[in-house]
Amino acid sequence: MSAKTWLDLLRAANLVPCTPPGANPTIHAVVNDSRKVTPGALFVAYRGVERDGHRYIADALQRGAVAIVAEDEAALTALRAQGVPCAHAPHGRQAFAWLCSAWHGFPSQRLTVIGVTGTDGKTTTTNLIFNILRAAGFRVGMISTVNAVIGEQVLDTGLHTTTPDADAMQHYLAQMRDAGMTHAVLEVTSHGLAQHRVDGTNFKVAVVTNITHDHLDLHGSREAYRAAKARLFEMAPVHVLNVDDDFSFSYLAALPAEQRIFYSREQPPQGQRADWWLYPLRVDHAQGHIEVMALQRSGARVPFAVRTSLIGDYNVSNILAAASAAWALGVPTEAIAAGVAAVHGIPGRMERIDEGQDYLAIVDFAHTPNALEQCLRTLRPLTAGRLIVVFGCAGERDVQKRFLMGRIAAELADVAIFTAEDPRREPIAAIFAEMQRGVAAATPKRAEVLEIADRGAAILAACQMARAGDTVVACGKGHEQSLCFGTTEYAWDDRKAMRLAIRGVKPELGPPVGTMF
Repeated sequence: MSAKTWLDLLRAANLVPCTPPGANPTIHAVVNDSRKVTPGALFVAYRGVERDGHRYIADALQRGAVAIVAEDEAALTALRAQGVPCAHAPHGRQAFAWLCSAWHGFPSQRLTVIGVTGTDGKTTTTNLIFNILRAAGFRVGMISTVNAVIGEQVLDTGLHTTTPDADAMQHYLAQMRDAGMTHAVLEVTSHGLAQHRVDGTNFKVAVVTNITHDHLDLHGSREAYRAAKARLFEMAPVHVLNVDDDFSFSYLAALPAEQRIFYSREQPPQGQRADWWLYPLRVDHAQGHIEVMALQRSGARVPFAVRTSLIGDYNVSNILAAASAAWALGVPTEAIAAGVAAVHGIPGRMERIDEGQDYLAIVDFAHTPNALEQCLRTLRPLTAGRLIVVFGCAGERDVQKRFLMGRIAAELADVAIFTAEDPRREPIAAIFAEMQRGVAAATPKRAEVLEIADRGAAILAACQMARAGDTVVACGKGHEQSLCFGTTEYAWDDRKAMRLAIRGVKPELGPPVGTMF
């Protein structure tokens, strides 16, 4: 990346220097971590979740930073006294995002960007849109929970990551632009929106899957969580909304938009208000066949059919969401059908693990109350015998969902095995106690509930008790490649663990047992 001047970057990010206009150093990098500072860098300091970046300004200068953007007035006063070029940012994270976008030449302005948000179904919907656009002949990139795809490159986006930090996000978008991509599909989380990681990105279409219960540890309430999701719709002129999701629909439908496309698993009522409304005329889960109707406000009707290997009513919603986004971009029905058919499965999303066993083994990312419920309800009709679920709840995260997930498992599974899922610095026993409160509230309580803190031992126990016709599903980790105990990430993969457990081998992929509990 070629160098830019301090004042040019500030103007592009709508910031005003605190130092005399004559100070205009050449900038060679924009960073928010003093450890990444190289000579000629611009360092952006702000108050983070666990650390205050202002504490590292001196370190950044010592490493060669030539300019500072900061929130704190006292820090800026000290910098002015030292003659260091500086600028005030009321919201440092937001300023960092805009500076990163400016540093890369605002790459999203050369792309048609589709953002997908929601509690559950984001990754699947993102992949569906990506494949539909590819089937339509567009050169398209993607950033999802699982990876980033740029042309023929498939890049790892890190552990426990959905929306990358602003510097990585703009770097990926710049790579897409430079590689000749015309479209980009981004999975956008509430964390990413609340922490301004996608600010400075020019979105064309915003898509929501649903807004249920998650991340209240960050947002404080469901209403604040919904408001964070809504930021994506404030950044895009075209809105794709899920009529079936009561909590999000009316709220998001009231936001200004140039075009609205609604989707629903039900037919629209008289006087529907959308420019287009997509809904299924017929769903045949056994054959993986869905007939979709696109209904225009004027009354025009466009029916088309899609085939899919994705199972469950929630995936019907995901397919409708993706088709609606494609419809907004003028993609023909043939390409929509071809793109949906091309998605045979998403890593860690209702992924079947087959080692020749006589029972069904599944790994799914379900880590929210809604996702766990949808997972179990989807698997129940496919299960002739018992439905056995292995899952946990993350430590130092949303505490309220532990009760809900414990209750859901007790009501919908036949055997529920509670286990470790990134406990971090919380005692696993305390997490289990909250889950057990949900079990006690189950009406009726169906499941036998066990506690096996060692995740490998829990998955092995589930497989050893499984008989012909049963289903074993491990939920909560999906595609993820680590388990966090304390502050350490240990290598882990539920899919590998399930394969070993089916063979009768205890998975030893995580931390040594002595470090776990």
